[in-house]
Amino acid sequence: MPSPSVPTSAPLATPRLKLTVSPAAERSLRAGHPWVYESSVRGQNRPGEAGELAVVYDRRNRFLAVGLYDPHSPLRLRVLHAGSPATVDRAWWQARFDAALLRRAGLFGPETDGYRVINGESDGFPGLVVDRYADTLVLKLYSAAWFPHLPLVLDLLAGAFPGLRVVLRLSRNIGALAAELGLADGQTLVGEAPEGAVVFHESGIAFEADVVRGQKTGFFLDQRENRRRVRDLAAGKKVLNAFSFSGGFSLYAAQGRVSEVVSLDISRHALDSSERNFALNPALTAPHRAVQADVFEWLTEGRELFDLVILDPPSLARRESEREGAIRAYGRLARDGIRRLERGGLLLSASCSAHVSAEEFWDAVRAAADRSGRPWREVARTRHAPDHHASFPEAQYLKAIYLQFED
Repeated sequence: MPSPSVPTSAPLATPRLKLTVSPAAERSLRAGHPWVYESSVRGQNRPGEAGELAVVYDRRNRFLAVGLYDPHSPLRLRVLHAGSPATVDRAWWQARFDAALLRRAGLFGPETDGYRVINGESDGFPGLVVDRYADTLVLKLYSAAWFPHLPLVLDLLAGAFPGLRVVLRLSRNIGALAAELGLADGQTLVGEAPEGAVVFHESGIAFEADVVRGQKTGFFLDQRENRRRVRDLAAGKKVLNAFSFSGGFSLYAAQGRVSEVVSLDISRHALDSSERNFALNPALTAPHRAVQADVFEWLTEGRELFDLVILDPPSLARRESEREGAIRAYGRLARDGIRRLERGGLLLSASCSAHVSAEEFWDAVRAAADRSGRPWREVARTRHAPDHHASFPEAQYLKAIYLQFED
């Protein structure tokens, strides 16, 4: 694959791809939104190829924005720059990459070598994510527009992280297009392929990450700050970690010296991973119990009580049509979680559903607390971790709320 010095796949003799868009899309671009949908494109001077730089002009034929074109996606253009014209060359990309690294400088010490390096649109790399797990970088692509620019991206990563392995992960919708180029999900692009899970550290705790086949890029790095808060709140408590997956909250609770922690998940595979993570950390001696069950059913059927209940389900609304049902489900989960709290217990309820707004989610949890008839107070509300910052509304998916019950 040739290494482009300027990120464009069009021959020099080919005229620049030019788009005109709807008035609503013009307003959106001026406001800083990073996407142009297919339905908003009113005209273009020629067909475009995935990864081409396309320039958007307004109704007066003035430069409006430049971005990566993707003819295979309803999200037709991922904006790189808007406002005045800019030269998108190797130096431009390097400056944007360096800014992403600088944004994270000082966030993580030697006890944490798992974190997000590039967070897509919010770091100026729309449709591209890079996570680090110790000696492994996971590069996840959500658009075929990045395929022509893989050499450029790998060169940027090599300059900042020499010697680190790079594993490619692909969004499902671009797998077939990747295969045409000899690319595959889980493929090692740089270095030797990992033998099994990669072990990394977060706040001094060792975790395994399945970077080849695991969910997201191998681990849920985005909940790190909430895990740290749980650690600081957990001393002496009996803790329930519902939807525990590989036990992130459970290990942090153990680090906080809980009396006992229960990991609850419907997946045996996930629970096995949590037990392997505990085995990686022999200094965490708090009693740990793994329970395989449907969380919704288990919460309603049992009577066991806890001092701290953590509800961190997978997304309950993967599309807008599921939003109302998800809001009801979050309220039901909170209701049943509250019923499992001892007097003076603490509830942590989290959501990663982008289609449910933070206020809708928080209101659903607070309404469940009101209906419980128990006096309560709000301790905290949290959003994205600093390495997962979100610069536009559609990227703002993560939210959590902590409620303290007085009796």
